[in-house]
Amino acid sequence: MDAEDAEDTVGLAGMDAQVVVVGAGPVGLLLAGELRLGGAHVVVLERRTAPITESRASTLHARTMEIFDQRGLLGPLGVPARETRGHFGGVPLDFGRLDSRYPGLWKVLQVRTEALLGQWATGLGADVRRGHELTALTERAGHVEAEAVGPEGTVRLRARYVVGCDGEDSTVRRLAGFGFPGSDASRELLRADVAGIDIPDRRFQRFADGLAVAARRADGVTRVMVHEFAGRPEVRTGAPAFAETAAAWARVTGEDISQGTPLWSNAFGNACRQADRYRKNRVLLAGDAAHRQMPVGGQALNLGLQDAMNLGWKLAAHVSGRAPAGLLDTYHQERHAVGARTLADITAQAAILLGGPEVDGLRAVFEELIAVDRAAVHLTGKISGLDTRYGDGPGDDPRLGARLPLHDLETARGPLNAAEPLRGGQGLLLCLCKDGVPDPWPRATAAPWADRVRTVTAAPVPDGALSGAENVLVRPDGHIAWVDGDADGLRAALGRWFGAPAGV
Repeated sequence: MDAEDAEDTVGLAGMDAQVVVVGAGPVGLLLAGELRLGGAHVVVLERRTAPITESRASTLHARTMEIFDQRGLLGPLGVPARETRGHFGGVPLDFGRLDSRYPGLWKVLQVRTEALLGQWATGLGADVRRGHELTALTERAGHVEAEAVGPEGTVRLRARYVVGCDGEDSTVRRLAGFGFPGSDASRELLRADVAGIDIPDRRFQRFADGLAVAARRADGVTRVMVHEFAGRPEVRTGAPAFAETAAAWARVTGEDISQGTPLWSNAFGNACRQADRYRKNRVLLAGDAAHRQMPVGGQALNLGLQDAMNLGWKLAAHVSGRAPAGLLDTYHQERHAVGARTLADITAQAAILLGGPEVDGLRAVFEELIAVDRAAVHLTGKISGLDTRYGDGPGDDPRLGARLPLHDLETARGPLNAAEPLRGGQGLLLCLCKDGVPDPWPRATAAPWADRVRTVTAAPVPDGALSGAENVLVRPDGHIAWVDGDADGLRAALGRWFGAPAGV
């Protein structure tokens, strides 16, 4: 246990909040909701005065859809459009065969994702303060002081912890002095949403001088992306003018889109950086504040949302006094490794996608490899987040640390989606008993943790990852903490992830 942990007290105790989250994008709002589910008092500071209106990210991967199901968010979201064809570095890849309730790529504009999570977080009691720009952070014994300039002047907040969810150019990361090693962009794509143009749809079409993507939405707006092989990133202080994007498009494709109406434009490159740690004393980072990557394949937003899902329940338990020693440190241990692996994959994709004729041979070999089922399954599992496994070690059951498959379970009360028991932010003990007669010891063993772990009895799962399992303990983020064994093993797992039993 770190020194600052030892000084923590339960409750507000003179604080303005237990946690201040900086940034009200999707990552910050999901984190705020998770903290509220865990009973933490949270204030969200956002420099923008209103939610975004531009589209930005537009893809939710299968694991993120499972996470939203685990929190009951898919009903309000509705049924978004789904595509099965994705890519790795522009090489086609089939996501329709993923082993999930939600195979494929789900097309949800970021403005919708942000609105959904904002309604959920504020409905749970998160205090979201717009028009507040962070200007200073000062760590004290037992708390952090955050200073922000808001509509009514300077505001100072005292909190146990501060979490930066404030994007690639994170103010939290800079003020707290996190290291952010990596490489700057050497290649760049220009991107715009344009109304009033009629051009063919293209998926990473390669021309002699560059790469072009065009996708027309149902509302008639076309998203275009263009990369010139000979181009190099400019030093930008804002979004590129649409005229620059139109000129590059013309040079690469020979088409004129300059008469269209730009609704939004930006530029992004293949910069690759990751914070050297995700926690520094009482300050933590999540999402793009913790890692900067090219947003290829829709991975950036999904990676950040999965950071928030991992951190939220742990930090809430910590500030509420329920967490076992070292629980909060597992956030860095688990998510930094996932981030590093994802950034390595994105670096490989960038080389294949943005390289000129010199990578044609590599692309040809890669296309052959992707045609092999095992290779395709491996890559789609990594990109979708479904294969994320925490704490794997030699000899461990491969199910430990993996995500719980969201099977339809057969219970005495009828079918039950395995996501439903997780919707309150609790853990889950799943007892899969033959003939409907549960062994009494798992429920009895978990009884002292009943305020934090829900027990559900169901019929055995005939196939998939849970085939043959009898008892499964699941963390609030939907990852498996223990499978089968005896009462001592279950008790140890409950203590490791959920703290001391009630009354101790």
